[in-house]
Amino acid sequence: MNARQGSLRIGRFALLRELGRGAQATVWLAYDDRLDREVALKLLDTSSDELTIDQWLHEARAVSRLSHPHLVPVFEADESGGRPYLVFEYVAGPTLAAHVRERGGALPAREAVGLMLGVLDALAVAHERGIVHRDLKPSNVLIDNQGRARVMDFGIAARVKDPRDAGTICGTPGYISPEAARGAAPQPAMDLFAAGVMLAELLGGRRLLVERDPMRALDRVQREDLQAPATNAAGEAIDEALRGIVQRALARDPAQRTRSALALRQTLEQWLQGGVAAVASDAQADASPGHATLDFLLRRMKTRADFPALSDAVGRIQRVANSENENLSTLADEILKDVALTNKLLRLVNSAHYSAGGAVSTVSRAVALVGFAGIRNMALSLVLLEHMQDKRHAEQLKEEFLRALMAATLANELTPVAREAEESFLATMFQNLGRLLVGFYFPEEARQIRELAQPATAKSAAALDEGTAAQRVLGLTYGDIGQGVAKAWGLPDQLQRAMRVPDGDAPARSVGAGGLDRQRWLGRMATEVADAMLADGANAPRRIEDIAERYGRALGVASEQVQAASQAAQERLAQLAQAMQIQLGAKSRARRLLATPAPAADDTLDRHTLRATDMAPLDEAADKTLVQAPARDAAQVADMLAQGVQDITQHMVGESFKLNEVLRMILETMMRALGFRRVVFCLRDPKTNTLTGRFGLGEGAAEVAAAIQVPLRLAPGVPPDLFVAVCAKGADTLIADATMPAIAGRLPAWFTQKVKAPSFLLLPLLLKGAPFALIYADQAQAGGIDLDEKALALLRTLRNQGVMAFRQVG
Repeated sequence: MNARQGSLRIGRFALLRELGRGAQATVWLAYDDRLDREVALKLLDTSSDELTIDQWLHEARAVSRLSHPHLVPVFEADESGGRPYLVFEYVAGPTLAAHVRERGGALPAREAVGLMLGVLDALAVAHERGIVHRDLKPSNVLIDNQGRARVMDFGIAARVKDPRDAGTICGTPGYISPEAARGAAPQPAMDLFAAGVMLAELLGGRRLLVERDPMRALDRVQREDLQAPATNAAGEAIDEALRGIVQRALARDPAQRTRSALALRQTLEQWLQGGVAAVASDAQADASPGHATLDFLLRRMKTRADFPALSDAVGRIQRVANSENENLSTLADEILKDVALTNKLLRLVNSAHYSAGGAVSTVSRAVALVGFAGIRNMALSLVLLEHMQDKRHAEQLKEEFLRALMAATLANELTPVAREAEESFLATMFQNLGRLLVGFYFPEEARQIRELAQPATAKSAAALDEGTAAQRVLGLTYGDIGQGVAKAWGLPDQLQRAMRVPDGDAPARSVGAGGLDRQRWLGRMATEVADAMLADGANAPRRIEDIAERYGRALGVASEQVQAASQAAQERLAQLAQAMQIQLGAKSRARRLLATPAPAADDTLDRHTLRATDMAPLDEAADKTLVQAPARDAAQVADMLAQGVQDITQHMVGESFKLNEVLRMILETMMRALGFRRVVFCLRDPKTNTLTGRFGLGEGAAEVAAAIQVPLRLAPGVPPDLFVAVCAKGADTLIADATMPAIAGRLPAWFTQKVKAPSFLLLPLLLKGAPFALIYADQAQAGGIDLDEKALALLRTLRNQGVMAFRQVG
């Protein structure tokens, strides 16, 4: 027998030899017959309970979506004979714990830091996706044959702030953080603490917290401050600057630790490059009173249940917008993950300002019509509005939001180049971020600041400017707070620089036609104009003229331009306020910002957008995978499908259209109307004559697309599976329960092994009677797809629009 065949097997994997054993699982070196490669297979102990099995499945879902050179990837997860298992890349090198033992218990400082840079790179990627490792330790880091640190075993990884995990103590005593030892919900700071412990041990050559009794170790880490070692095992002194970096990561209070894995990595990289002086200057800056005050205010914000959700929403949209692979599809996908945001954004796009004739019912077409940056800015504005709701201070918060939106809209109007205009909008909106956040999170302090800082027209000798007033009440200016939050959110450096309000008088000469300086000065001027409108009412035109005179030379705009742009911005803001359903009190000062008072939102808009019953609240605790659409009756489903058909028709009769945009609109209409778990478009590969998944929407759509393989021609004597038969006949097919024996026996291996959907719909696309494409959609439960005749007819119309689109492009 071939040694690689092995005497023990799990599924298609031959178990060659045991690599390690833990309390819940055994890790084997295994051989994959199908792909002809060695892998690491982690086999769960059969005595483990259902909760543990669920944790394993959670691990597979979380880690399979991560990809990074310093991570050990999960290839697949499955069960065999009732025993669940995970399959990882096999890394032949030792664990970091074994590596350190071989080196005598300690590593040279530069080598230790170099290894930790790779670990922190991996953590940064995981944290960005909302995943916390929670069991980081030297035995969970491998050293590959290139000397790279590879983080593995996200065995108890968890979503950030997952309330289901609160109260559960997960981790290894000696590396577990104080808050994790108390059963706190998962946070990235937990991994930073463990990384600090690991680096301290690499440098010192000995365990930081030695305790045989696990419960006593958990108790001690909550009560005692761990100390970074001053010397290594040989008695040699450890560099003080490096020791200070480690000590900050070991802080018992998570708010006092380095703010992120990326920030810790950058600090360590700085130490490697600049040594003591560079890190010392950074430490001095962090130790300033302003930094301590900001940390305190951020901690207060984080106690509010909505702040993590707001931070996550802003961060996700910005990450997509600033990714190297920036494209319309990725932004549309991100917006579609939030049902409420999707519906409100479509309402906004269908407002009078943006409407290009006919209702827009899909995010894909909205992005195509308004542009990438425009949709991003709408989404960010809606996210801020959605999260800043407080009944006690509702009118003041609406005023603050509309003031910031007015300034941003005016900046947009005064920037002639479309792309630069949207960047000006964003920079100006975020220049006002600090004031918005203080108004919501610290309303009493905001009131005190308003009382100290009188409106400009009524200033007395005793009055303070807003910056001084904020400094007196909060210890920081609004700008300082906005900058600090932007940094904590990880917003792009370019945006952080653009949102910094410039000091002093406006320059006497031009700051240029575009670029950062113009954005910053334009944002300051636009905000002053918004303040003048709010404060002065009838006298605002004269104040605006004075403001324009002061900034005109620097920005290259005449007073008449500013006046005209201000009026245009007011008209646009009135439309936006109506579309956003912002209702103002009769005496609200914010009405001065609008060209005409915005009427109360009514159902007249719904003829062109969505019913009010389609609106769903934000679910802060929801996992950030695609949120399923709210339940709808048959009439609502038919209405949404019909809107999509009309939207696609209008798009296709335009001067030009892109095939991919039409296909995405078809999938999105199906997803939003029927709440599918995922929808995938498949296309014939002419080289292999096989239908393969090309792209999709929904939970795990990319993985399903990669799995689909439907051959259109079979070898003689090979019986067709269900997918092959459906495509050959061109028959629209709904499988209500794929677990029924008559159905299960005809499903292809790729489906049963990688997709496993209990209910799915197949819509083949034919040209000249031959299948060339397929739309696949599924649900997570048997019987989950319910179609009446009208809905099925409209789905066929959508499918036929796809065929027409292919015909039009030749």
